[in-house]
Formats: sequence, C-alpha cells, structure tokens
Amino acid sequence: MRILAIITGDYGRRHADNIRQHAPAGWQMEIWQAPTALPPFIDYPEDYVPADLPPADLVLAFQEHKGVAELIPDVCQASGARAVVAAVDNETWLPRGLARQLRGWLADDGVACVTPKPLCSLTENDYLEARRKRIPYDNPLIAEFARYFGQPRLRLAIDPASREITNAEVLRDACCGCARHAAAGLIGITVDEAEFQAGMLHHHFPCLASMGIDPDFGDTLMHVSGNLLRDDVAEQVKPWKQINYLRPV
Repeated sequence: MRILAIITGDYGRRHADNIRQHAPAGWQMEIWQAPTALPPFIDYPEDYVPADLPPADLVLAFQEHKGVAELIPDVCQASGARAVVAAVDNETWLPRGLARQLRGWLADDGVACVTPKPLCSLTENDYLEARRKRIPYDNPLIAEFARYFGQPRLRLAIDPASREITNAEVLRDACCGCARHAAAGLIGITVDEAEFQAGMLHHHFPCLASMGIDPDFGDTLMHVSGNLLRDDVAEQVKPWKQINYLRPV
C-alpha cells in the first residue's frame, strides 16, 4: 500500500515516523509538508498543492491547520489516492462542519474518507464521531491500515501466581505509538494496578490530542483517547483482579 502523509508540525511528524517505523513490509510512505501560511479563504487550492505529489493509495491527514484540510481533495486528485483518514484530535484543526463537508467533497470524487475523533478510535469497521456514536465504513484500504494503526489492542500475558503482567503484545498500535509505549511500561505491573498505570503511561507519553473540552464528548479528546486504552487493559485484567468484600461487624 502506498501512503501519503500530510503533516504541518510535530504532531503529524510523530505519527508519520511511528507508522513508517512499524508498518508492514510492502507499505511505502511519503510525507508532504503542507504550507501553514494560508489565507482565511482558499479560492484556488491548486496554488498550494504541488502537481508532482508522489502517487498514493491512501492519504493520512495529520494537519494542524484547518486550511490544510481544505486542500485534501486536491491532494487526492494530484496523488491518485482513493481513500483518506483525516484525524480529528483537535476541533480547531478539523472542525466538525468541515469534516462533514470533506467527506461529502471526497464522496463526490469517488474517494472514501473517515474522520475518527479521536484518531485512535479507528477500527477496521468504524470510528468514533461523538460520545456513544460510532460511524461504520466499508473500505478495504482504510480497513487494512486500521488493522495495524488505530484503536489500541494489546494481548496481555498474566502470571497466575503473582498476577503480574509478564508480556504485552501490541496487536494494533495507536498511530502515534502510544500503545507500544504503554505495552512496554505494563510489564511487571500487577493486574490491580494495570488500568491506572495504562492511563498514566498514555498521559505521560504524552498524548497530543486536545486538552480542551470537546462538545461532542463533554470531555477532552486526550481523556477519550486514554479511556480507549484503559478499557482495553481493564477488560483483560478483570478476571484476575481480587475483589475485597467488607463483612459487617
């Protein structure tokens, strides 16, 4: 699969570097450093999109400027991409109205587009758009990407005697590499501490999702992202946790 990542700063760079380092054999990734000095209204997107972008099957939009998001249809046209993953880790970088427009513009061009909010809610079948609202999709290119990068999935091995985590295999990493970081940090942690430690490892990675309250969730996207990882860990350690009951005197 040929991937073109759009970046404008450190947020996108970290995502692109992690994907490039851990992508399956056969994936090819190119990076386009998009301009950040853009007018409030872009009348001629072709003035900002190079005509010689490398050919791609999938575009990953990690921009930190909403004006760059408006260039994505022209990026697809120039690169030949047929699918887009446009991250929503900050409402100011891709506002919900623009995300809706972007999906419509690309659909008119025959290009599939998902806008996971946060980015690490993406699975092979759907993604979060708001609290308790997952949006299904059906596209083999995006699903193939989401097999490896998206909503974190770990496989924990637990010692029955000590109830400590002895191994944490990354089945699906977050695009930024946070799940891989958390997996390494969970080794040797008891099941009673694992959920809390997963949240702390996520927070201190650090997660770069927005720390402002998002109206679609009533929470910060950083907390939503952290809860996705915590929930995965909590489900696996639940059978091993000890429950202490208080006996009335």
